[in-house]
Amino acid sequence: MRWLVGWSSTAAGIAGIGSAGATGYDGETLHPVGSQLLWGDPDPLWAVGDWRPDEVRVVKADADNRIAVLGICGASDEELRRALFTARGGALRHLTVWPGSYTAVVQVGRRITVCGDLAGARPVFHTPWAGGTAYATAALPLADLIEANLDFGHLAALLAAPDVPAALRDTTPYEGVRRVPPGHALVLRAGAREIAGYEHVASLAVAAPAADPDHAVDAVRDALVEAVRARLAAPRHVPDLDPGPVPGMGPAERRARRGMPVPGIGADLSGGPASGTLALLAAGLPGRPGTLLGHGTGAGERLLAVTFNDLAVSGREAEVERAGALAANPRLHHVVVTGAEETLPYADLDGPLTDEPGPSLVTAARHRARLASGSADHVTGHGARQVLDAHPARLADLLMDRKRRHLVRPVAALARADGSVMVPARVYGAARRLARTPYRAGLEALAERLMRRRFDEPKGAVGASLAALTWARPGPAARWLTGEALAEVSVLLQAEADRSGTGALRPGEHRARAALARGAADLRVLEQAAEIRSQRLHAPFLDNQVVRACRALPEALRVQPGARSSILRTVLEGAGVTDLPSGWGAPSHASSAAATRAGLRMAADPLLDLFATPLLADAGLVEARVVREALQSAAAGAPLPLDGLADLISLELWLRRLLSRRGTCWTGTPARARAVPSGIQPRRGALASGA
Repeated sequence: MRWLVGWSSTAAGIAGIGSAGATGYDGETLHPVGSQLLWGDPDPLWAVGDWRPDEVRVVKADADNRIAVLGICGASDEELRRALFTARGGALRHLTVWPGSYTAVVQVGRRITVCGDLAGARPVFHTPWAGGTAYATAALPLADLIEANLDFGHLAALLAAPDVPAALRDTTPYEGVRRVPPGHALVLRAGAREIAGYEHVASLAVAAPAADPDHAVDAVRDALVEAVRARLAAPRHVPDLDPGPVPGMGPAERRARRGMPVPGIGADLSGGPASGTLALLAAGLPGRPGTLLGHGTGAGERLLAVTFNDLAVSGREAEVERAGALAANPRLHHVVVTGAEETLPYADLDGPLTDEPGPSLVTAARHRARLASGSADHVTGHGARQVLDAHPARLADLLMDRKRRHLVRPVAALARADGSVMVPARVYGAARRLARTPYRAGLEALAERLMRRRFDEPKGAVGASLAALTWARPGPAARWLTGEALAEVSVLLQAEADRSGTGALRPGEHRARAALARGAADLRVLEQAAEIRSQRLHAPFLDNQVVRACRALPEALRVQPGARSSILRTVLEGAGVTDLPSGWGAPSHASSAAATRAGLRMAADPLLDLFATPLLADAGLVEARVVREALQSAAAGAPLPLDGLADLISLELWLRRLLSRRGTCWTGTPARARAVPSGIQPRRGALASGA
């Protein structure tokens, strides 16, 4: 893991806080473990972890004005210097418009500004501390700093309503540690904090001006090209030297066995449109796209393209064939990684502690098997679905903008999939109801559903679309929560409904942003859980400028069947790539459900042992017997929501890893100075904790 951490102190606290750290409980000096100081007192900032030299840049105008940018950023030092002068006046948005994925921290006198990203893949956290405010790009260091206990209300909301921002609010799994929402910045002035948004908010009263589809797609192409170019322009990295030969193994096999990535830049090539687009863009840009000569790959300067072929379950043969056809490009060096039963979900329940829980914990070993054959800088297509696809609730947005004719094609596609002539009327009626339902009423309806335990599961594509035509829905794991936990989330939602008014976004846009935030958070968990030493994962679709360009796409274009593959095909054509294999962009009818169910069957006994005495039961969130029965039923083939079980299992795994950790993120602290110092005490009556 890599993160930034620092604090802003009040004037009275300056004497006890400096560049060497801060005064702890017993007069000891505090500073982060494994850190490098970027600037010192009175408001110090550290970079913690294995940051590369080119990932950390600090530009100073004078002793009191400076900017730090950490990550991949396409801005030059001169652009950073100009941005620093502009930021003196309080402007923020220009700090987020450079290509790449990065965190910018600006210090102007005693004012510190930390910018989060639009998607939520690079979040910012904060907590009151020592009379001021401590901040970081990870929640666990702050939890250690204040000895935070678990926030059981947040954990309950994470299971009951993970896609509802009103349920999660700005909380984290750690009590007292808060999250800056996506699209916002944390502004600190001598210890006092403020959350400021830097994006324009669309009006509900006036429809947005009609966007030209061709220009909007061109903007997506330009943003993607610049995002990929920012990665290619960064210095090439060579992992630690190979310690020596192993009998019967070549260099590539040795690296994969030892968890060492290939030097240079590579990309996923799954056969789907998102990863294929990025791989072809990277291979087609001028210059030397990929691996380095003389480091044992035999690939020269070709881009390393990695395809995962699952041998344990069938159904993705067509995608693997398309990946092979795409890899015929002479600038690509294709590597196919095969996986059997040992790479199924749940096959490996051991792993590192991540900053937060996420469903990716149960599939981390599966991803690690692929990434071990990847490059030191590995480009993935994560996030494309969230930024390009239309959430079904966007049909209500079209009705609000009086664009009924654009509903014809998506509704017709649903009718063909269902085979019923009643589908158009049902979908139109649901979209119309949502368009006329205030946000407050949507939260109240969800609160009532949770209280009454109504978790009817939709059937088929039409059922799923109709169920999604709401402001908020219960999560797939909600059915297994205790009544006390559901009641706590229900009370919380009622309180949020009383404070929310009518909401600031259209329902479709609101649901799409929530889905993007959840997907980005889970990708962040995956990066930490499946991390390969000396490797960086890149998700250009989650860059700020790409997210902005995708949000500018007309809704009428988004809702059309096959819109994502059509947009990406146009992006590639604009970049000069026209020779795509037959069936490129076709939706895959083989889902990951088969692999997940096979993994559940294989890991049934270890999972039952995991929930023999679960920590989630001690926390008052579930009953062990209920979860064990669900696991047995799912392994036997019962039609239960598998993603809900993944949420439960991953949260239990995360809690066990958190409580079994040794040490802390800070040096010079007593042994008690870490998160959840007293563990989880058996808890009954969830409402007693307060939300």
